[in-house]
Amino acid sequence: MSTTDKIAGLREILALDPKNSFARYGIAMELVSRGEMAAALAEFDILLKNDPDYTAGYFMAAQTLSGAGCTAEAIERLKAGIGCAARSGNSHALSEMQAMLDELDR
Repeated sequence: MSTTDKIAGLREILALDPKNSFARYGIAMELVSRGEMAAALAEFDILLKNDPDYTAGYFMAAQTLSGAGCTAEAIERLKAGIGCAARSGNSHALSEMQAMLDELDR
């Protein structure tokens, strides 16, 4: 299945359920894989606005921002994600984001 087909399929899911976090995250990740960083970040923003507890969205958005050279924005996203991971008890995500934050915030 091509990336375009995956995105189309995920958009069909969103047409039925606009707040489907898994579909929104999938679209963002597909856009990242296509190099469409601005579109991917827009999807991450919608995802986290609709579902502020979707921990993986913070981490992947931070990685995307960092890869685009937007270090300050990546740090802010990581700080928000660390708070989310702490609230939800997701120690694995918390440690991954903290390690990335430590690396960026030197």
